[in-house]
Amino acid sequence: MDRFSFLNAANTAYFADLYDQYLRNPDSIEPSWRAFFQGFDFGMEESGVTANNNEVQFQANPLENQNGEIPQSVLKEFEVVRLIDGYRTRGHLFTKTNPVRDRRKYTPTLELQNFGLSEQDLDVKFSAGEILGIGAATLREIVDHLETIYCHSIGVEYMYIRKPEEIEWIQKKLNINDNQPKFSNEEKKQILSKLNQAISFESFLHTKYVGQKRFSLEGNESLIPALDAIIEKAADLGVKDFVMGMAHRGRLNTLTNIFGKSAKQIFSEFDGKDYEQDIFDGDVKYHLGWTSCRTTNSGKEININIAPNPSHLETVGAVVEGISRAKQDRRYKDDISKVLPIIVHGDAAIAGQGLVYEIVQMAQLEGYKTGGTIHIVVNNQIGFTTNYLDGRSSTYCTDVAKVTLSPVLHVNADDAEAVVHAVLFALDFRMHFGRDVFIDLLGYRKYGHNEGDEPRFTQPKLYKAIAKHENSRDIYAEELLKSGVIEEGYVKKLEEEYKAKLEEELEDSRKEDTTKITPFMQDEWEGFENVQEDVMMEAVDTTVSLDKLTEVAEVITKLPKDKKFLRKIAKLIEARHTMFFDTNKLDWAMAELLAYGTLMQEGYSVRMSGQDVERGTFSHRHAVVKVEESEEEIILHNSIPDKKGDFHIYNSLLSEYGVVGFDYGYAMASPQTLTIWEAQFGDFVNGAQIMIDQYISAAEDKWKLQNGLVMLLPHGYEGQGAEHSSGRMERFLQLCATDNMFVADCTTPANMFHLLRKQMKVNYRKPLIIFTPKSLLRHPKVISTKEEFANGSFQTVIDDSEANVDNIKTLVFCTGKFYYDLLDEREKNERNDVALVRVEQLFPLPSTKMKEIMAKYKNADDLVWAQEEPRNMGAYSHMLLHFDEAKNFRVCSRRFYGSPAAGSSVRYKKRHEKVIESVFDKTMN
Repeated sequence: MDRFSFLNAANTAYFADLYDQYLRNPDSIEPSWRAFFQGFDFGMEESGVTANNNEVQFQANPLENQNGEIPQSVLKEFEVVRLIDGYRTRGHLFTKTNPVRDRRKYTPTLELQNFGLSEQDLDVKFSAGEILGIGAATLREIVDHLETIYCHSIGVEYMYIRKPEEIEWIQKKLNINDNQPKFSNEEKKQILSKLNQAISFESFLHTKYVGQKRFSLEGNESLIPALDAIIEKAADLGVKDFVMGMAHRGRLNTLTNIFGKSAKQIFSEFDGKDYEQDIFDGDVKYHLGWTSCRTTNSGKEININIAPNPSHLETVGAVVEGISRAKQDRRYKDDISKVLPIIVHGDAAIAGQGLVYEIVQMAQLEGYKTGGTIHIVVNNQIGFTTNYLDGRSSTYCTDVAKVTLSPVLHVNADDAEAVVHAVLFALDFRMHFGRDVFIDLLGYRKYGHNEGDEPRFTQPKLYKAIAKHENSRDIYAEELLKSGVIEEGYVKKLEEEYKAKLEEELEDSRKEDTTKITPFMQDEWEGFENVQEDVMMEAVDTTVSLDKLTEVAEVITKLPKDKKFLRKIAKLIEARHTMFFDTNKLDWAMAELLAYGTLMQEGYSVRMSGQDVERGTFSHRHAVVKVEESEEEIILHNSIPDKKGDFHIYNSLLSEYGVVGFDYGYAMASPQTLTIWEAQFGDFVNGAQIMIDQYISAAEDKWKLQNGLVMLLPHGYEGQGAEHSSGRMERFLQLCATDNMFVADCTTPANMFHLLRKQMKVNYRKPLIIFTPKSLLRHPKVISTKEEFANGSFQTVIDDSEANVDNIKTLVFCTGKFYYDLLDEREKNERNDVALVRVEQLFPLPSTKMKEIMAKYKNADDLVWAQEEPRNMGAYSHMLLHFDEAKNFRVCSRRFYGSPAAGSSVRYKKRHEKVIESVFDKTMN
């Protein structure tokens, strides 16, 4: 090891410059370097070398004296500096943070000899102590100080941070009381009380509901006093909203002892009673969300939310971030720190689930940042039955924190005061810097993955140690008893009082026959109703006055005259002005942009995100235009006069799962915002399949959650291969049930305009899945008039306006872009005996209107369902399930295929033409 390796990181010119700054103004340089040079001066003076006229001539070796030797005192100072740096960078590897087994061994250790020091140096005084803020001190004192800060119950990782002000802040914070807790007797009793609640709650359930799954917190009970302390302190620091996501482990305990959910309700859920309402199916007790208002000990009120979550670990994290951002955008634009997101992870999940990386990468992005998240890992040292050594390659489960250079505190879950001290440190860091911070709460899991599981099958040695291990409450109570903070019998009394309350609530719960589920975030959803399919099928007034439409058009079709834009952009915006004010032929982009603008006039905000959405994957939207020279971003919508809503549009990171989760959470907390996620190509939506299955399609059924997220999925077969053709329509349609979402495949700009407006104009919210076009964005026939925008409405089915009813022999139902392919074929062959009917809303299916249209064409003896997708994909199976008449349809489609489309453009063309041909020639089927 090169003893001067830390010096070799910079050349002598760098040292000369830094030293010169120090001589001129010691306060102008970073404190660690200032202390370093003070020690350097001291060493030089001891060896008879001084700086003359504030100048130092650095030689090849800047530390050599006039005899070419390194003064021993200077050398030792530098070795002590290296020792200090060693503790700062590696001290976390040698902490006492594992409560039930020895830590792994790491080398090199922090032994003195690894730094060129020995026990003979222990009583020598070194100026390097200045770096630690303890002044000149003996090596013994320095080592004791470093051991206390870095190697007790808390291990801190932070030296990889690249901002000196953050490192300096952390080091100053660590030096306060040597990074040791310092609580008053009352605060200690509060910690003990919350520990008692955590442990007593689990033991009560264990005896009353033997063998039932509850995913006990035992082994990590100090999470409860930690969360309690965060909420209390956060409220004092000005936080108004607390948004939390966590998986099942310890969730019931948290709901009762932190969020104030009645134990009576939890007992009803344990007893398996049916739900009070028939319109939803509910979920297991450890997935349900909760919202309440808590008054802290200091009298502050704070709104606290724990989001509902599925069993799919880490999914809720993205949702929490979206909820937090929505609250910040709506209420706290000037101080986003007033909303505090906290995500509680499991050790196996945070290390194994890729979604965590996606969420962490959002942390500082303009469209997704939330002012810093506190991540707490409930570290059981095991995932179901998998040992941690088989669960990750990284040293720590929290190593994903280093992606954003976030500090990590590893803390022994048995040391309750250290746990509270660590989370308060984390809170202060978040509030000060607006950045993420991670807590690794290292404990254990008392039972198996669930209470009926046998963990000794796979970890016999570990569970032998756990069986003998005292719980954290009793460990802490013993400490408080020894120090005279509590008296004998204090804990027993706490436990008896708490369990008596639980007994009372258990008796009350058993007097009721049903369970009532309280909706999550009711305060955000006042005035909205849960509705069923009949209401979803009602017509909605989406008209807008032509004057208002013109006001929006005036703004979004003119660029600022004092700025220079690319010629292509200027022509595009000018073309929009022409299509509205001259030709009256509005395209798809104008439909979108006018829908957003008119909604903003009416008090709704708009948020859109996704990959490349500002311009649009197919360069059609250009909602953000850039000044040519400066790249200043101009959003024309934000200049709409008298607008009452905001317009936000963000290009996302290259993520589907995380971004869809975020935008879903945003829509959950902001029902008055049209929240849109657009896929780059519809095919890529399956990267977010867990969000679709667990939240978008099922949340209202499971959790009473409404959500108005709009998903735009570019879809259409145009010879671009297997991954750029299909938005996987069949998967969404398979998930459709009674009243859980809308699915549409529009063919006209006016219908798209009214569909987007309809999403906001109703007093309920449902997810809206829209399969959007690609080639139709510039198709000459895909146009609408401004009168159709102003006076029209959303059409669930569009009949063939050109058909002569009496002449029709073949009645074709189709959807989306394929309609125009069939229209071209009909016109080319002058087939006036074929009517083309567009099903614009695929769910809820407009069956009544479709039957009326069928009845109208009395002479049609050839009824067809036509689609460009393979038969096992697209909407055909959906039609068979939801429209009985479809069983008698002649189906025209590609054959059954495993891949959505052929890679060869020649093969694509042959197949596509064959399907089109079969529509007009029934002998081909």
